Amino acid sequence: RELLLSRFAEVRIREDILEAIRRPKENLPWHEYRKLFLTDLQVQRGAEFWKKHAGALMRAEVEYGVPAEIIVAIIGVETRYGRSTGGYRALDALTTLALRYPERSEFFRKELIEYLLLTRELNVDPLAIKGSYAGALGAPQFIPSSYRRYAVDFNNDSRRDLLGSMDDAIGSVANFLKQHGWQPDGPIVSEVRLQGALYGWLENNGLEPRINLRHLARYGIEPVGVDDTNQLATLISFEGENGPLYHLGYMNFYAVTRYNRSKNYSMVVVELARDIRQRYTNP
Repeated sequence: RELLLSRFAEVRIREDILEAIRRPKENLPWHEYRKLFLTDLQVQRGAEFWKKHAGALMRAEVEYGVPAEIIVAIIGVETRYGRSTGGYRALDALTTLALRYPERSEFFRKELIEYLLLTRELNVDPLAIKGSYAGALGAPQFIPSSYRRYAVDFNNDSRRDLLGSMDDAIGSVANFLKQHGWQPDGPIVSEVRLQGALYGWLENNGLEPRINLRHLARYGIEPVGVDDTNQLATLISFEGENGPLYHLGYMNFYAVTRYNRSKNYSMVVVELARDIRQRYTNP
């Protein structure tokens, strides 16, 4: 009790955190959101990151079945490859959101508890760690509960260090996706051909794939480049500059949305990963 009182006596409630969380970039239309990340600089830095950490990325791909480019893209979108891990004290952020953000106060109250447990496990001062305005930590921006549950010691130094070890960050991203249903060599997203008007009601069917391709074909939904009709998929629409853009999302797309529950986020990871692989393969 005394330790907690002394720590919370130093906490600052920050209005700028409340302002930031009420205007997340993921709420932008897709055609605007993608421009924030699909830049030549972001692709080039991704290829350089891959080259620098090729050993750890190869191990993660073999051990967890997650392609290196997907891991690189997630770290790129989250923190610009570790360059921008956040400047807010995590204890300030989580306390502010637990007390002053009623829309999700229960969630952040739980994350605050997880954070205090985490810092005790890591043997670090809870006032010393900085992260995002939502309390996400390290290069992969894990929230405290994800850190405690999915972080791995990938460099074998007996510590799960997402704040200082890029190897641990790489392994932890791969482990997170595997634990959330990533299927090695499975499809992620595909283009789609639409016929008729029966597909309309499936647009708002959620991000989790629930219907196989054989059944979707009855509604005029035909995938491009995926032949296994037993694959589960979901129809996803994005806001293009000239109207909606449609794709089919599979279990691996859904696994990425467990990292950030936004279809825009998952799609930008997929597209950035594709571009990074092309640059890495053909520098």
